[in-house]
Amino acid sequence: MTGTEEVPAYRAEEAPAYRAEEAPGFRVWALPGVPEVRPGDDLTKLIAAAVAADGSPHLVDGDVVVVTSKIVSKAEGRVIEAADREAAIDRETVRLVARRGPLRIVQNRQGLVMAAAGVDASNTPSGTVLLLPEDPDASARALRSGLRDALGVDVGVVISDTSGRPWRKGLTDVAIGAAGVRVLDDLRGGTDAHGNPLTATVVATADELAAASDLVKGKAAGLPVAVVRGLPQVMETAGDGDGARAMMRDAGDDMFRLGTSEAVREAVTQRRTVRAFADDPVDPGAVRRAVAAALTAPAPHHTTPWRFVLLESPESRTRLLDAMRDAWVADLRGDGRTEEAIAKRVRRGDVLRAAPYLAVPCMVTDGAHTYPDARRSAAEREMFIVAHGAGIQNFLVALAGERLGSAWISSTMFCRDVVREALGLPGDWEPMGAVAIGRPAEPPLERAPRAAEDFVVVR
Repeated sequence: MTGTEEVPAYRAEEAPAYRAEEAPGFRVWALPGVPEVRPGDDLTKLIAAAVAADGSPHLVDGDVVVVTSKIVSKAEGRVIEAADREAAIDRETVRLVARRGPLRIVQNRQGLVMAAAGVDASNTPSGTVLLLPEDPDASARALRSGLRDALGVDVGVVISDTSGRPWRKGLTDVAIGAAGVRVLDDLRGGTDAHGNPLTATVVATADELAAASDLVKGKAAGLPVAVVRGLPQVMETAGDGDGARAMMRDAGDDMFRLGTSEAVREAVTQRRTVRAFADDPVDPGAVRRAVAAALTAPAPHHTTPWRFVLLESPESRTRLLDAMRDAWVADLRGDGRTEEAIAKRVRRGDVLRAAPYLAVPCMVTDGAHTYPDARRSAAEREMFIVAHGAGIQNFLVALAGERLGSAWISSTMFCRDVVREALGLPGDWEPMGAVAIGRPAEPPLERAPRAAEDFVVVR
């Protein structure tokens, strides 16, 4: 066909007849009639009664019953009193994967990696939280066996929970427990439609069943159970199968198990000196987490030379900055600067006043060795200064990981006595600058590329 030829008009009457039985497909529906579940309820009986109710499609062999984990948790008594949800998350966490502000992605006791360890404060009475089932696969096996005994049908069971996904927005349901279902469909070793070998294709069948079912269950419709029919190929041919635990990636195969290393690398490369801040308040917890990162820096003689003064009250900030400004003006006048030049220089220090949060890192030299000669004494002090710089770098990078901008400004080093007096610090604390902290008011400028080889000498 050339570019000048017309495309034949589509005529519906000439289209081949559609035959549903010839087209691949399946049916999924929410199961009505499942009542509010309470601790100690027999979930199998509740689901079987809903299936047997008038007007409800009965189950047949090969159906897959997808059950929201919330009602499994309620029936199993996984409702606990917890005025502090964070404490409950702590108890369910075995490994912190990533954190940004109050949001935590963790590995929980069931081995699942998800936000907040799967601890849920919704659809449960105030002052309580829902934990995930203790063993979701065992729960699925029990439901499958119970439905077989009650209804005489061989069905698969998937227990689903809501989860976010790296690299993509939005939530979806995934399988956290399964019985009688092939949770993974390994297509490796086969070929595609063009004859190309499939070398990495393993389909998460149980997750796809969970996500399809969530489309009809919804998050707030009060329909916690769905049935999928028409996919006999997903049924396990050998008993209950491996369960959803088989879907968890082994540590050795998890490229992001140490996801913090990727995050740290990004934080290091994305860290910028920020001099314009938004008015948003700074989470003090984020700053304290950055301090904890600073304390991991190397230091001589197993010492801890870092101290951080966190200025969280307006009064302390104003007192410090006013005292530093007065000392700076006196120094500039002593240097013979004009009042105009002094005003211009002082305005450069406004970044500390504009920042919503200030920290003053200080160095102590407790544990330093003493030497009779000046050369070794100077080298000893330099070791502590280097260690303190490493700690501050950790601090700044950790702040960047919290999506906080910062500017390390050396001004406190020029008037240490003034700073100590204004903040009531011990005489052996040496202020090592001030760090302005806050949300950047605008995206940082792109840093000029720096090739590592330009800074390397090989011998």
